[in-house]
Formats: sequence, structure tokens, C-alpha cells
Amino acid sequence: MDTPDLVDHAHALLEQNRYVTLGSVGGDGRPWTSPVYFAADGLADFWWVSSESSRHSVNLGARPDVSLVVFDSTVPAYHGRALYAVGRASVVVGDGLDRGLAIYPGPESRGGSAITAEDVTGESPWRLWHVPADEVWVLCPREPRQPCPLHGRTDDHRERIHPLP
Repeated sequence: MDTPDLVDHAHALLEQNRYVTLGSVGGDGRPWTSPVYFAADGLADFWWVSSESSRHSVNLGARPDVSLVVFDSTVPAYHGRALYAVGRASVVVGDGLDRGLAIYPGPESRGGSAITAEDVTGESPWRLWHVPADEVWVLCPREPRQPCPLHGRTDDHRERIHPLP
């Protein structure tokens, strides 16, 4: 397995999973994680809708640095499949709304509901969020207790896929 295979693996994780777990930090310094329905554009562009009053939205409003993980919870134990990312979250406004609404909620087959600009602006309590990830990694897929085909390692380890090394 080489890096292009890991990129294909990452694309598959994003296409097959509907939720990302956001890691934020509150003004008091305490961490908070939240699963949210998301859409991705490529490997490093994440979009979701959340209430302005949700704890993670309040946290991100004060401290926009965020970590994200998309994982496949359907695989057997010890066959972890995950994509990790970090970046800065922001509420989408102005000209960015057209792009965001073209991406979110993703293809109809994923089950999300279409939204309009009115759904995420003005008096609506909902906002469209965006994270252009600075770095993205995947957990190298391997069989339990077997070495990773790419690195020969038997421990859980991650390989950066964006920006490509």
C-alpha cells in the first residue's frame, strides 16, 4: 500500500460515513466533542450545520481551532478505520454561502436535507460552518496484530495525506 492508496482510503471514509466528531475547547479551557452530520469537498474541506447555541458552536465562536475525526464504527473490533484533521472553523457568510450550499448536505444518497440561505442566516438559529483543514491524516489500515503493509509497524499509527508529504 502506498500513499495514493491511503488517499483513496480517505476518500472512501468520507463518502461512506455521515458524521464527523468535532473537538472544540470552551472559554474555560475544557474540551468538548460533538458528532455532527457533515459533507466534505475533497479531503480537506468540511461543512456542517449547527445551532448557534450548541456548545460546540459557542466554543468555536470563541476559539475557532478544531480537531475532527471521521471513523467507521461498522468495522469489526481492532480494525479501526479513521480520518483525522485539524483546522480553523468559521461560520459561512456572504459569497461563501453559495459554495457551501452547493456542497452541503452532499449527495441525496447520504440522506441529508437540502438547506437554503434563509435556513442558516438572519433570524434562523442555524448556521453553516466550514473548516478548511490545515492537515489531514488517516489511520493506516491493517489487520489486528499484523504489520501495516506500508510501514511494517504493528501499532496504530497515522499517515499525513494533506498536505501530501
